Amino acid sequence: MKNPWAAWLNAATFAAEAQWVIGLRMMRLAAGGAAATSEAQRMIVEKAVAAARAAAKPYRRAVRANRRRLTRKR
Repeated sequence: MKNPWAAWLNAATFAAEAQWVIGLRMMRLAAGGAAATSEAQRMIVEKAVAAARAAAKPYRRAVRANRRRLTRKR
């Protein structure tokens, strides 16, 4: 079993880093210019890739389960 304190610390660290990134990105976007444009494009690509990975995971699991079920000897 995983250490619950380690899991909590990992989650808290993730939350803090996410908030830090949001703040930094907001400042960069508010400043405008080429850096803001570049950051906005980067954010869009990053979110699209993350969404595709998140959507693919359940399908991959279902396909694997179906393959195993269908190749089982009866």
